[in-house]
Amino acid sequence: MRLSTMTLLCAGALLASVARAEGAPTVVDAAALADESNGANWLAFGRTWSEQRYSPLQEINAGNVKDLGLAWSLDLPEHRSLLATPLVVDGVMYFTGSWSRIEAVDLRTRRKLWTYDPKVLEVAGDRARVFWDSNRGAAFWKGRLFVGTGDGRLIAVDASTGKEVWSAQTTDPKLPLFINGAPKVFRDKVLIGNGGTEVGAARGYVTAYDTETGKQAWRFHVVPGNPSDGFENKAMEMAAKTWTGQWWKHGGGGQTWHGMTYDAEFNRVYIGTGNGSPWNRRIRSPDGGDNLFLCSIVALDADTGEYQWHYQTVPGETWDYNSNMDIVLADLEIEGKPVKALMHAPKNGFFYVIDRTSGKLLSADKLGKITWASHVDMKTGRPVERPGARYEDGEELIYPSAFGLHNWHAMSYNKDTGLTYFPTMELPGWFSDDGIDAATWTHTDFQLDTAVRFTKGDEVPVKMDASSLLAWDPVKGTKVWEVKLPGLWNPGTLTSAGNLVFQGRTDGRFVAYDAANGKALWEFETGLGISAPPVTYEVDGRQFVSLLVGWGGAGTSFGGVVTAQHGWAYREHPRRLLTFALGERAALPPSPPPRIPTPLVKEDFKVDPMLVDQGENLYVRNCTFCHGGSAVSGGYAPDLRASPVPLYLDGFHEVVVEGSRAAQGMPGFRELTREDLVALQHYLRRQATLGANAKL
Repeated sequence: MRLSTMTLLCAGALLASVARAEGAPTVVDAAALADESNGANWLAFGRTWSEQRYSPLQEINAGNVKDLGLAWSLDLPEHRSLLATPLVVDGVMYFTGSWSRIEAVDLRTRRKLWTYDPKVLEVAGDRARVFWDSNRGAAFWKGRLFVGTGDGRLIAVDASTGKEVWSAQTTDPKLPLFINGAPKVFRDKVLIGNGGTEVGAARGYVTAYDTETGKQAWRFHVVPGNPSDGFENKAMEMAAKTWTGQWWKHGGGGQTWHGMTYDAEFNRVYIGTGNGSPWNRRIRSPDGGDNLFLCSIVALDADTGEYQWHYQTVPGETWDYNSNMDIVLADLEIEGKPVKALMHAPKNGFFYVIDRTSGKLLSADKLGKITWASHVDMKTGRPVERPGARYEDGEELIYPSAFGLHNWHAMSYNKDTGLTYFPTMELPGWFSDDGIDAATWTHTDFQLDTAVRFTKGDEVPVKMDASSLLAWDPVKGTKVWEVKLPGLWNPGTLTSAGNLVFQGRTDGRFVAYDAANGKALWEFETGLGISAPPVTYEVDGRQFVSLLVGWGGAGTSFGGVVTAQHGWAYREHPRRLLTFALGERAALPPSPPPRIPTPLVKEDFKVDPMLVDQGENLYVRNCTFCHGGSAVSGGYAPDLRASPVPLYLDGFHEVVVEGSRAAQGMPGFRELTREDLVALQHYLRRQATLGANAKL
């Protein structure tokens, strides 16, 4: 079966090559998505099914990239966060932006062809409290685009017209679940997961739908449910043996919001699974246990969703070290033998190479500073944890933080250099469960609560450069080169046969590096922090590189304390699509300079410390998601220390409780009382005073 599948794919690729030569329209099907040789288009999240983000194009190369310049730009004023990987099919670009909207742009005329708006904020209701406006991308299959929406729908859109074909609600609308990841397509099926682990009793799953009809084909749950209800399959029965207590009351977690790869050679889907719900294992599984299939790579049969094998990166995890990062496929030579390999760099700080025929671990090497575990035991495949790392004594400072040493930002693999390229972060995390009663703790839906504290509440903006672009040899398990990067939340990479690596940066620079040695060969100032990875393609035989520029995502909201330093203030800088080519010198329209909001200090406001404590608890549960840790905005939402709205109770009530700005993405919190708003006022005034006295 494997041989016949590959034979068909090779034959399909040959026919596709002939069709391209004759100028026929590209049919995005199995043959096209398996074809590594076609650099003219960018057909999937990782360009092809392998997710390598490697382009065979070499018109732009290390020798001439210094002549790269801006060909044209397109302002996108209706968007805020731009995280997506654009798709390019026959000279038309498709990308997702704020609130899951899809844009189609003619790359020849440089104008929009159509916009599809799923009206997420009109549909979401209370779910708008728990997701950002960002979306990582769409999938393309046989003339249709597929997009997941913040409110949990999966929608098929006609690629030629932008008209909706079908819509499926993939989540229970009453639950705080959302989608911001890109779907994956294969064999007339489209696969999607969801997020929401931190804001309710969530049980993770992925679902495959028929691309033609939108009907559910299969579903795989990541963690087991209540045993008294019976198990969906033998995999769930097996997994239940690794849990203790009444875990199902807490959901368990395991949300797959990113990190899904299709393997045509074995007709499998690999899913990278999420962390526990709640984070703290002492709560959800009080007598320990590995808690399958949290923080794992799980191989499923693509036709049925049946379990094949798994590898767990963090047994019984308790730090939000999920494995939702990219899963990249490649043929590697290891110890002189060819290996069908899978490469994965999850949050926990290790780089994994796995034999995807069997799920056998081949290597697990440290990427940087890790203090939660000393190494991975290659006999057992298990990490060797450091005593005390699970904050058993109440609190612990460990590396990496909950942001991870590597997050979801795209990893690329260059078959010519044999290296992978991805951004890393070296930041410690503070974890404490002091004062949390395991016997009485419960989730509150639509509120952030992880059953562990991970912020001390009094931070102010700091100047911190804790990130790098890393070139990693997956065979030798070693760093080949490293480039220090500004800030923390740097985006993903693209690599090419031109011996190049392209990456945007948090400080707004777009840079091309020599793929062999990391030397910076070219850079362009975009005028805004970058959150999206670039793509490259051809139009009429000429190579272009395109990049969405729109600061956004979890790092700009949760990580406000370290992302605020760049000065990308809320709604102050234009969002754009930038396109580059050799010999071009178009002028970029001006953009305002960086600005760090100045906290407002109300001299006649006397802060009550007891109300501050109440207000901090309310803020963490309801506001941190968008307005930033410690009330320091990284630019995703207004900085409430600098906003006049919280100064006056009536206006504060109108916005926060009544939802007067719901159309802009600020939902109403109807359950908050006047006393709650007063407590929030006192907390924000305390934070404003701290901020005004700090120097960034």
